[in-house]
Formats: sequence, structure tokens, C-alpha cells
Amino acid sequence: MEIINAAPTPTAHDHSSCNSSHDTAHEEVDTSANPAVNHGDFKEADEELMAAERAKALPPEVPEITVNGVLIDEVSVLEEMQHHPAASKREAMVKTVESLIIGELLKQKAIELGYLTSDANAFSAEEAAGLKTLIQKEVEVPRASEEECERFFEHNQGKFTTSPLLEVRHILLAVAPDDINERAKLKEIADGLIEILQATPSLFSEFVSKHSACPSKETEGSLGQISKDQTVPEFEKQIFAASEGLISYPVETRYGFHIVYVDRKIDGKALPYDYVKEKVSGYLNDKVERKATAQYIQTLVTDADIKGFVFDLDDSPLIQ
Repeated sequence: MEIINAAPTPTAHDHSSCNSSHDTAHEEVDTSANPAVNHGDFKEADEELMAAERAKALPPEVPEITVNGVLIDEVSVLEEMQHHPAASKREAMVKTVESLIIGELLKQKAIELGYLTSDANAFSAEEAAGLKTLIQKEVEVPRASEEECERFFEHNQGKFTTSPLLEVRHILLAVAPDDINERAKLKEIADGLIEILQATPSLFSEFVSKHSACPSKETEGSLGQISKDQTVPEFEKQIFAASEGLISYPVETRYGFHIVYVDRKIDGKALPYDYVKEKVSGYLNDKVERKATAQYIQTLVTDADIKGFVFDLDDSPLIQ
């Protein structure tokens, strides 16, 4: 998928051959009859005018894109980009344009079929309701059968268990997320403390008292029993993957570095099918609905007259 900016790149004017006659000419201008000619009193206005002229000379960031004759303007693309983060500005722009094109195609089809009025405001509740009706009426979504749900459960029983439980103690060496230098220092301190604790585990409570910035220091660092979704993701990922005992490396989070001791680990228990069958059915039906909707959007894209943008149907995550 490519956005091609065919506008010419502006070139700077070469004044190297100019001589001092410019200065002389300016000196000879008589401004006494018209004080406004002297721009010395209007420096800010001059700068604004010059900035405006430079902006006119620059090529647009987004080429002209039309969807069945409807313009997707540059302002809309640049405003919408904040909702489509990506590794690069170009990638964000591509994702944004794809999203706007799909939204425009759905809106046009909803108006054509009478599910939405042409004067509905963009991003309004009325527009959202019209687009929802379009999908419900026009996208055929098969429902997962009981046999399909049971077969999925049998092949994915590991996904359907109770949450494991951990009993954890920790020492928090606190530091701001953006303080790179202090984080590097605390990482070294944490490594040193862990090395000592590996040799002398009994010092953990003492180190909690001396070093921890967490309120849990009042209970010797104990966080009690922890299940899934009770802590920040970066902490949870590490502690639930660990075995019982002292974790051999500092666990880094937005709050700083944690020295963690897993006192007890209770694995989750498998759940029976009857207990989770509604969850299985909902998951499979949602998956089928997303696929059917993607196929419907692909049809709209294929049939549309889109200018200024090449839509790669195979790679776009928005229609997969």
C-alpha cells in the first residue's frame, strides 16, 4: 500500500551571485510619504506572511485522494493520524488513509441502501447506528455449531482454566519512567542485591526495610495472593512465568525495578466445557463475524473508484 506524493520538492533560490546593490536599493527608498512601507514596526506580521508563503511552496503531505468522487482531504488525514500510532509517520499515514477510505465506503453504502441520511454528521451517534445497521443487514454471518464449539474446546483446553495464584514478596527500587540515567544506576544496584540474596536469602526482609519504596515494606514486602489482571502487565508477565523462589533478575516496570521472591505458586485448574461453552461460542462467533465483515469490505474496496491511493487487500490489517 503506497501513498505517492507527486508534488515537486521546492528548491531554494541561489543568491550567491547577488551583490550589495540590493542593500543600496533599499536605502534609496523614500518611506516618508507612506510610513507603512517601513516594515520595521511590523516584524511579527512580516514573519507570519513569510511563513505562509513558505507553506504554500511546500508540497502537500497527503496527495489528493478520492473515493467514488468524494475527497479525503489532507486535514482529515492529519487529524485522524493521532488515532493510528505506528513505527513511522508514513506507516501511520497509510493506516489512517485506509481507515478513512473504509469509513467513507461504508457510509456511502449505508446512504445508498437507506440506513443513513446523507446529512448525518461524521462520527455522530446517528452515523454509528447507520453503519451498525448496514453490517447487521448486509453481512451474512454463520453461527458456530455446538459441534464446532466442542471441537475448539477440546483442542484449546489450556485457554480455559481458572487464574493461577501467586504469593509474592518484592523490593521496589523506584524511579521515574523517563529517567534513563537513574534507571541504569538502579539496575546495577538491583543486580547487586539479587546476587547477595542468592547467597543469603534470609536478608530479604532486611533489604525490604532498607531499600523498598513500596507501601508493602510494612508487611516485609508481601503483596499477598495475586491473580491475573491485578498488577501492571510488565510485572505480571514476568512473575507468572517464574518458578517459586527468588527471580534471578530485576523485573523492570514503569515504577522502577522490582526484586521479586515467589513464595508460592498455585496453577490454574481446567474448567469443564459446560462452564465455558457460552464463552467459546461467543469467541467463535465474533471471529466469524470479523472475517465476514472483512470480506464485505473487500468487496466494497474492489468495486470502488479510488484515486490517489493503492489499496493492498492482502496486507491491510484493517480488512483481515
